[in-house]
Amino acid sequence: MIVDLPDTSTLETSKKLVQMRRTGGAVTLGRVLTLVIDLDADDDAEDAVEASNRASREHPCRVIMVVRHDRSGPTRLDAQIRVGGDAGASEVVVLHLHGSLADHPHATVTPFLLPDTPVVTWWPSRAPARPADDKLGRLASRRITDGRLTDDPGAFLGARRIGYSPGDTDLAWSAITQWRAMLVSALDRPPHNEILRARVVGPHDVTGLDLFAGWLAAELGVPVVRAVGDMSVTLVHTGGELSMSQGPDGSIIRSSGHPDGRSAFARRTTAECLAEELRSLDADEVYELALQGLSGVTHEDRATAGGTTAEPTR
Repeated sequence: MIVDLPDTSTLETSKKLVQMRRTGGAVTLGRVLTLVIDLDADDDAEDAVEASNRASREHPCRVIMVVRHDRSGPTRLDAQIRVGGDAGASEVVVLHLHGSLADHPHATVTPFLLPDTPVVTWWPSRAPARPADDKLGRLASRRITDGRLTDDPGAFLGARRIGYSPGDTDLAWSAITQWRAMLVSALDRPPHNEILRARVVGPHDVTGLDLFAGWLAAELGVPVVRAVGDMSVTLVHTGGELSMSQGPDGSIIRSSGHPDGRSAFARRTTAECLAEELRSLDADEVYELALQGLSGVTHEDRATAGGTTAEPTR
């Protein structure tokens, strides 16, 4: 069920939400958190709603979507409420903020926060320099950005590192969870040789691979190179090499002294990444470690791939 409330107020919207819950049989019992989504008017709101609806099947929640419109126009609040099949296992409140109201989203969101439940704020596109200092970020114990579509992973992750506060995370990090788990599993097999260096290769704009390289640099304390090419991760150790590469039939793991291994590989959807980030609302210390490790990664661009010149990460 979808109900539009043009030119309304937070009070009228709250009353309508309570009425719809009562008539539709939906209650707040079982809602484990409040998910606040911050968007601009030209962002794809439906994609964000669809991802949150799918994630809500694992984490029943109230979704409050803030859509900021032109700040120079008249001040107005347009709302939309979605419950039932149009909201997954959640209830969705979409708040379109016009005029000066767009600069005060926290004041509009606060009346809809579920009492005594954690708050998570998600920025599907635009991300504040310091999420914890953002007006909507201050409401949350968990703050999620999304660097998967950025054209400049270096600049994006540099901002995330400088502006990091406990509770921050990014969907580019959860997008590589499977690869990180596969590598750790392969390293668990004996013999446990000393790791000497590592190399992470993939498209320039795959932010998760930069985080992967930072994670290896921080955890292993060895030189790590991030290069451009077909996706692969190679660890050189005293007994040979351990490598993972992505092929048409999935991921291939090769390790000196062991038979090749294969694993199914599929790019994770936004809903899958979001659901993972909602499973634990504590500070992600490993993500923080990966950000810190970025300073220990050397970038090798296309022109120097195969050569000896490399440019350090900034």
